[in-house]
Amino acid sequence: MEQNPKTVRMWMITCVLFTLVLAIEIDTDFKMCGTWCHGNISLNLKYDLKTGCNELEISANESTLSIQGSITAKCTQSSSISLKSNPVKNQSNFCMFWKPLLDLLIVEVNGKNHTLCESHGLQENCCTDLSQNKQEPAALYGIVNGSIHGDIISYEVMKKSSFLGDSFNCKKKLCDEAILTSSGANMIEEVVMKSNKMDQQDLPCAQSTIIEMKENFTGLSLTLPASKGKASNKIPSVYLPSCLKSKSRSTSKVVCTYFKDKALFKGAFNSAILDDIVGLSVENEIIKDLPEPVKIRFHHSALPVNYSRRCVSWDTRRDNQENWRYDGCETVKIHDTVTECCCNHLTYFAILVQVEQKATVPHLQDLTFITAAGCAMSLVSCLILFYWLGKRSGEKDKSILVHRGLVVATFFFYLCFCLTSILAKTGNEIICKITGTFLYYSLLSTLCWMTVEMFHTFFLIYCVSSSTLPPWVFYLAGFGVPAILVCRLLTIGDIYGLKKMVPSEDVSILYFMCWMLDSDKSRLAHFIIIIGLLAVVVSSGAVMLFFVATKINNQPVWRTNRMACFSIWGLTCLFSITWGLGLCSFFPYSEAILFIFCIVNSCYGFFYMLRYYALERMKKKCERSSDGGSKESVMLQCRDGEGLLYK
Repeated sequence: MEQNPKTVRMWMITCVLFTLVLAIEIDTDFKMCGTWCHGNISLNLKYDLKTGCNELEISANESTLSIQGSITAKCTQSSSISLKSNPVKNQSNFCMFWKPLLDLLIVEVNGKNHTLCESHGLQENCCTDLSQNKQEPAALYGIVNGSIHGDIISYEVMKKSSFLGDSFNCKKKLCDEAILTSSGANMIEEVVMKSNKMDQQDLPCAQSTIIEMKENFTGLSLTLPASKGKASNKIPSVYLPSCLKSKSRSTSKVVCTYFKDKALFKGAFNSAILDDIVGLSVENEIIKDLPEPVKIRFHHSALPVNYSRRCVSWDTRRDNQENWRYDGCETVKIHDTVTECCCNHLTYFAILVQVEQKATVPHLQDLTFITAAGCAMSLVSCLILFYWLGKRSGEKDKSILVHRGLVVATFFFYLCFCLTSILAKTGNEIICKITGTFLYYSLLSTLCWMTVEMFHTFFLIYCVSSSTLPPWVFYLAGFGVPAILVCRLLTIGDIYGLKKMVPSEDVSILYFMCWMLDSDKSRLAHFIIIIGLLAVVVSSGAVMLFFVATKINNQPVWRTNRMACFSIWGLTCLFSITWGLGLCSFFPYSEAILFIFCIVNSCYGFFYMLRYYALERMKKKCERSSDGGSKESVMLQCRDGEGLLYK
């Protein structure tokens, strides 16, 4: 059967009104209901309300329902309202709702609401805890089945019922009750929204303000309301983007609340949350996935350098218990004392201080000095070795190409490493990002050229043959592959920049370098590329060193202990096995391993030059000692000494 549109519309309106009334009942401090027995004549609702906290009287007769007394904080009203009679039963159901915190009094008669006192915002002192005082019975007309919060106070017809109230600090009482509940913050925001006041609402545990967003809303920056005792430069500020305004509504209200007491947010992480907590919500809307983020700027004291800070949010609609989440918010560190949270949703926001300390580096100052000295020595050694190799550039030998590529990559790696701490002190983010990128590239290039050198030397020594690959393959492996990896990481973004290191001796001192940022993406890239490549290179080098050491052990020229030790040590450095010490930092005696790692690998260029020079001398000595022999015997005798390093 087809329904009348007007009937459907009236049914929907009735449902909405019922929902509103139910919501009012839930948040009402006092509710008195009953059935008014009256005559079949004109009916009136008469009221006389004054400020104070004395007595509330509810009475009824044949034609008038009367409410009078002194219970309001600011409302003074006296008037009479004509009511629609009920000629069938001569009875009308009514309820009186009193919300002292809002100074709001509503009387509902036969499903129709009559607001006797409008909300005047949150009241400091109010008349609450109304208790039953006196009742006066009636013969025919009056109130029957009277109840308070659903509890029947009398089944008989009463002409008059009076109630006494006590004066309380309602704001403090609200905060005390909110702290005891798991959804205290929600309770405060709902009360503020229902106060319907655009000005500031002050509570002992929070300060709120309601912002009205109209159709021409283009965004707004505001400083949140705070108590008078808090310095103005320490109060959080908020930026509300224009996309926050719903297009389906002509006007929307957003509640901005600054919570002074984090006890409203119960949970295990309370000790890690900074004192300032900001709540943002839009009336009757769930805001998420904003195209332009909401920005909340927190001001706080400087944190210890061995602690980190991150923006977190807690969506109470999603999690009943405390669950501060990182997702949906980006942390922007404006200053040591200023942190900005850029979030794509509305809920409660705070700064979470990580309980775990940042990893400290033991003996950082000593290791820095050792590394700087070793890098300086390696830089000079690489220049000398490059000069020696340059004098042999005319020779058609791929070994010279491989040596020269490794020397160039190693030189630029040590150069970038020496410059990174110097350029980091300038504080220029662009320069530091470029320097960190070049340092990362030069490290990858050095590891790749080590791999090329390792395989090339293995073929020379173990297979007694040189590689037949064209030169461009070596350049692609040594310079091209690292460039591809670095360019791919640059497209991801937020990989390179200023990195802070904390020495374990004094956590108040910071060391800066231009390297990979301390972020999830950077750590993932570091472990996959650097640690992964290093593990492959070191493991391959160890396997090849075993085969080479087995082979050269049977050669006459290497049978002396001195030469065997020198050869194994040279090949260990050449095959980048010493870099594997960096993978052993979690073993016992890790501090000793760390010192050995820094000493050996910062002097890698020096060891590389020394080995080249020593074996070149050994080669010449071999040739001089073989004078007078046939050409074939000289070549055979010197072949092993020549192949062990280069040609």
